[in-house]
Amino acid sequence: MVEANEVSWKRIAALFHPHRRRVIYVVVVVVTSSVIGIANPLLVQAVFDRALFGADGVRLGLLVGLVVAMVTIALVSGGLGVLQTIETNRLGQTVLRDLRDRLYVHLQSQSLSFFSGARTGDLQSRLSSDVSNAQNAVTTTLSSILSNAITFASAVVAMLILSWQLTIVTLLVVPLFVLATRWVGARRKQYTREAQQHTAAMSVITQETLSVSGITLAKLFGQQQREIDRFQDASAQLAEASQRQQVIGQTFFTMVQTFLGITPVVVYLAAGFAIDGGADISAGTVVAFTTLQSRLFFPVARMLETIVELSSAKALFGRIFAYLDVEPEIVEERSAIELDRRTITGVVAFENVRFAYPEADVAALDGIDFTAEPGQLIALVGPSGAGKSTVLQLVARLYDPREGSVTIDGHDLRDLSFSSLANSVGFVTQESYLFAGSLRANIAYGRSDATIDDIVEAARRAAIHDRILEFVDGYDTVVGERGTRLSGGERQRIAIARVLLADPRVLVLDEATSALDTTSERRIQRALGELVSGRTTLAVAHRLSTIQAADTIHVVDRGQIVESGSHAELLALGGAYRALYDEQFDGGRVETRCSDGVVRSDGTVEYDHAEQRRLVRAAR
Repeated sequence: MVEANEVSWKRIAALFHPHRRRVIYVVVVVVTSSVIGIANPLLVQAVFDRALFGADGVRLGLLVGLVVAMVTIALVSGGLGVLQTIETNRLGQTVLRDLRDRLYVHLQSQSLSFFSGARTGDLQSRLSSDVSNAQNAVTTTLSSILSNAITFASAVVAMLILSWQLTIVTLLVVPLFVLATRWVGARRKQYTREAQQHTAAMSVITQETLSVSGITLAKLFGQQQREIDRFQDASAQLAEASQRQQVIGQTFFTMVQTFLGITPVVVYLAAGFAIDGGADISAGTVVAFTTLQSRLFFPVARMLETIVELSSAKALFGRIFAYLDVEPEIVEERSAIELDRRTITGVVAFENVRFAYPEADVAALDGIDFTAEPGQLIALVGPSGAGKSTVLQLVARLYDPREGSVTIDGHDLRDLSFSSLANSVGFVTQESYLFAGSLRANIAYGRSDATIDDIVEAARRAAIHDRILEFVDGYDTVVGERGTRLSGGERQRIAIARVLLADPRVLVLDEATSALDTTSERRIQRALGELVSGRTTLAVAHRLSTIQAADTIHVVDRGQIVESGSHAELLALGGAYRALYDEQFDGGRVETRCSDGVVRSDGTVEYDHAEQRRLVRAAR
């Protein structure tokens, strides 16, 4: 998991640079709203001292004028407040949308090794929860600092205009208020951080255990109660942290209210002593002064609270920037080559390729050399962990070799554009992934411009069209998360249709049939025969019966090719391939039933259907 980085305010401020005109507009609205709001207390003094209790008695004309002015100011201030909320939210949403998009694009650029070491729940938390909480800070916190700072400054100026003596008394109380709110704010920050951590932990547990794979595993091993206990424990910790957060928040609010209740009393007392000492302080001044106090303490409280929120927001930005700072291992060159689909032949060559997974102690591949010509079927066999799938992943450039090169038509894959590589190489994995959309969308995933006729044709060639028509919604059938509404064989044939529609020149098959039943395997073998025809094909298979017709079989062990040849040549050699064959077919001493037919004691296969052999041979 990627740890959060310490991030500077300068880097956060840079997010606003592309939107600086809107920032200026928001600042003008905030300043105007804050300054206008301070006029009402001064009008209150005039109402008491001149319109109601002046030397000339009640002056109704002046009173009406002052009341109209106060109502107008209140309406304008309210309107500006709404406008401020709209504009600050718009600014925040725009900035955070850019950040969220930038983060998602950056994550898409990461190599497979990055996601192998990351937790999906943590990625989701940083992409959604962290960005949303950071948006909160952007839309409210930054404008709050500016607004409250101006309100505080204008309140002090207005107080000095009314009475410098009462202003001094009031300002003496502010440090006590600051100390109290800082103490509460520090604990609020701590509890907020704990609540965020527990929320992220719950997100990870939920994502892992409520996915189809997770819930299936729990049911199969009878671990539902264990997962329930894990969730309830995390839920209890979140509830406790959230409760503390709410309590400390209420404490903060109560403390502000307490100070607002006490300070007018102090002002009354100070005003009494001042008047007794000969100071000229009117009743209107006292009323206006106590009205201004709320515009003094609330901004101080909000600014202190905002500082805590900014600290939390800084931590959130640190978590987001931590992922943005991860450099992709696989990048596209600026002068990347675009291959022409019409002229590419599909010659794949490995030249002294060495590769090790990040943080691995042992090399996965150690000097791999071979060439696959157009129309050939090249098979890779060997024990688990030998490096077979790694070879295929290098062909699709899911990883880059540490030494040596992998080329298509003489071009190093590192020199090709990502789009060229994706158009040239088709990949069918053992467990084909489907998105929770329609069958039509899943088949057309690699070709957004495909028509329904193109999709149907690909489905026919993949031997899945008739099955699709059996669904009520046909090609518009929603397959569910990871395609769980379909069987394994049906998902595999959808994946084959997807590759057929993309029409790549190089085909990669990674255990495409090993997990299927005999009937499904035969259907998929027929579909694969259609798929490999005329293409350069590299296949990994544990079932040796499925690759006996291959042009060349490479036996891989501990990252090296230890034997190469046809099925018959390798059997006659009596080496590693023969050992694998004997292990699967009991030494060839008895007839063994396999998906393709019957394996005879002499190592030959009597096929139940000649279709597979014919189609594979046609691929040459």
